[in-house]
Parts: sequence; structure tokens; C-alpha cells
Amino acid sequence: MRLIQNMSTIAEYPAAEYSVPSRVIKIAVIGGSGVGKTALVVRFLTRRFIGDYERNAGNFYSREVQVDGEQVTIQVQDTPGAEMTDNGISLPDHATCSIQWADAVVMVYSVTDRRSFELIDHLHQLVARACGANMPPVILLANKADLLHLRRVDPQQGPLLSGTLGCSFYEVSASEDYSQVHGAFHRLCCQLAKQPPPASSSTNAPASATTEKRRSPLIPRPKSPNMQDLKRRFKQALSAKVRTVTSV
Repeated sequence: MRLIQNMSTIAEYPAAEYSVPSRVIKIAVIGGSGVGKTALVVRFLTRRFIGDYERNAGNFYSREVQVDGEQVTIQVQDTPGAEMTDNGISLPDHATCSIQWADAVVMVYSVTDRRSFELIDHLHQLVARACGANMPPVILLANKADLLHLRRVDPQQGPLLSGTLGCSFYEVSASEDYSQVHGAFHRLCCQLAKQPPPASSSTNAPASATTEKRRSPLIPRPKSPNMQDLKRRFKQALSAKVRTVTSV
């Protein structure tokens, strides 16, 4: 099975057994702990929102999709949450490798967490240091926009920061609005799809990620284990809601 993504929907279709995508788009997602990085990635790739994740798992996701009529593989490396310490920003070494591996970087903060917003400038500096002259496209996502009563970052501060950093900005809600999340990632993918692929670009995942890329392209790949786990969690969440309604 493969996921075919159009402008407004993502759906499963039987894949051609020997289908090989013409292009690989690699995205690293970085931000503080608990800002909803994993929820955003899963929402984009599957349309589903699952609120319960293992924090700082750093999962790797790969899906075949359609971007403006072109078949591509989108690889997304979710990274553990960054933190500020007395010695500066704390981020695992493999997160830096993910940044160097990626064609684009998505920086995420939560509008309910002031510290996560204050991390963004430091994360952007880290991206600049890691990539040097080969600075990739960067976008800034403000998540949890639906939690108005818990907001700790003013709405105008995100656009002001993104203007200073020279990157695109989107305020989204992973839990409430799929179209916002899809729009942000889709525009980034369209931008990358229009660029010629780097001649020396590696299509393998960062060293920290468990991938299946060493298999022969003639062997159909099984479903990603972490996506199976996500589907299981989604079914459990639905079952819990049904039980709650029944009990009432």
C-alpha cells in the first residue's frame, strides 16, 4: 500500500509492485519537548490526530505521495525535544545529523509554551551552524492555536520572528484543523519539488533512524511498524470514546 496525497486529501491505494518514486523529499522537524511535533507529522501524512505519543521518540516516517502530479517519497525525521541549559541549547547529536541530512527544516513551538517560542531563535542558529553555506529552506509552525485560554505567545510574535529569521510562518492546530497542517507542509513540499535534487544528496535516513532503504527496490516494502502502532492507538482512542458515550 502507498499513500497518495492530493491538495485536499490523503488516501490509501494499492501500489504498483515495482513502482519507484522519481524524487525523495527529506524533512527534519525540530522544536521543544511537548510542542506537538509528532502530532503534526502524523496529521500531515495520515489526516489523523492522536494525542498520546511517547515523548522524544525521534521516529522516522516515509511515505510515497503525489505533489502537484509528481510521485515523490516524503521522508520525515521527527527529533527529540530541545531544551535550554546553562550551557546553551541541548539537542542530541543525531538531531544535528538529521538537520544536515534534510532538504528542509520545520521548526515548531507551542503557543501555550513561552519557553518553546524562545527556543526558536537558538534552533535557527543551530541549523545555520550545522548547514553552513548550504542553508535549507526553513518554515516556522506555531502549534496548538486552538487552546486560546492557555495561550502564552501573542499572535503577532510568530510572524515578527519569522520575518526576522527570513522564513515562512504558519499558526496551526494539529488537533482541530487538518487543512492548516496540510497547507503548511504541502507548500514546503511543492517548493522542494520544484528545486533540482542535490547531486550528492543521500536518500537514506539519518544514522539514528531505522529504515528499510537497504532492501532491493524490486521487493515490496511492508508497512512501517510505527504507522501500524499509530493505527492501533487510533483504534484504541475510538473505542474509548464509544465506551464513554455508552456509559453516559
